[in-house]
Formats: sequence, structure tokens, C-alpha cells
Amino acid sequence: MKKTIWLVVIALVVIIGAWFWTSYNSLVTANEAVDNKWAQVETQYQRRFDLIPNLVAAVKGAMSQEVKVFGDLAKARENYSGARSVNEKAAAATEVEGALSRLLVIMENYPQLKSIEAVQTLMAQLEGTENRISVERSRFNDEVRGFNVLTKRFPMNLLANMYGFAEKTYFQVAPAAANVPTVDLELNK
Repeated sequence: MKKTIWLVVIALVVIIGAWFWTSYNSLVTANEAVDNKWAQVETQYQRRFDLIPNLVAAVKGAMSQEVKVFGDLAKARENYSGARSVNEKAAAATEVEGALSRLLVIMENYPQLKSIEAVQTLMAQLEGTENRISVERSRFNDEVRGFNVLTKRFPMNLLANMYGFAEKTYFQVAPAAANVPTVDLELNK
């Protein structure tokens, strides 16, 4: 009888130990998946940031009076490189999007720019990059959702809290990004 009790106790210890092991590994895997998806978002941001100076250079020659937009783009890119957290990087990326949208509005008002082949090529690449960014942000948010659900469900939430796995933040566009950019093309100020 004592032998049976000990076998049951040992079996329970092994089962509980296996649960801790696999649960911890699940948390680590989910955490790494979120980090991986954010890295994919950053890869697309880097592609955007690499294209922007080329687009600006191609457009600058034709419209030197729009210096403020070029300065805003440079400042936003600099803010992104100095950002450390996902939230700071998301806010800086939103700044880039705002300045970039103002540049695109300006370009719409200069038909001669549309006929420059370099500008057309860069615009097509930038549009493709913007689509990629949108897809990667969506994938990132999907991973965050999966991770957050995993860490909030009982009994995994106990283990997540014990090992310091905290809820991840979704990528959210800043409220200011919903505003349509205004561009003043009046040259006689």
C-alpha cells in the first residue's frame, strides 16, 4: 500500500513538473513570436526609411520651397532611431507617416513630379512598403493577442506572473494620424 502511495505521489510530481516545463516553454515561445513579429514591422520601417531620402532627393530638386516637409521627415526618422520601446517606436513611426502623407499631398499638386521616372519608381516602392508595413503590423497585433490570451488564462496566468511575463501592448495608430494633412502651397507669404 505504501509503495502505491509513493508511486502516486511521484507520478503527481512528474505531471506537475511536466506541466510547469511545457507551460514555461509555451510562454517563452509566445514571447519570442511577439518579438519576431515586431522585428518584421521594424524591417519594413527600415525599408521605408531607406526609401524616403531617395524620394526626397528626387523631389527636392523640383520643389525646393517645400523645405519644412523635408525637415519634418528627417526629424521623424531621427526620432525613430532614438526610440527604445515598442510604444516609442510606434509613436515615431506615426510622425513619419504624417510627414510622408504631407509630402504625398504636395506631390499630387505638382504634376511635373509625376512624370519624373525616378519619382514614379520610388513612389511605387514606397506604396509597396506601406502595404507591407500594414500587413506586418496586423501580424504583430495577432501575435500580441495570442500572447496576451495565453498569459491571462487560468492557470497559465499564475505561471506568467511568477516568471514575469507581462501583457504586451498592441500597435495602435496615434489619434492624430486620423487627421487629413493640410499643405499650404501659397508661395507669396
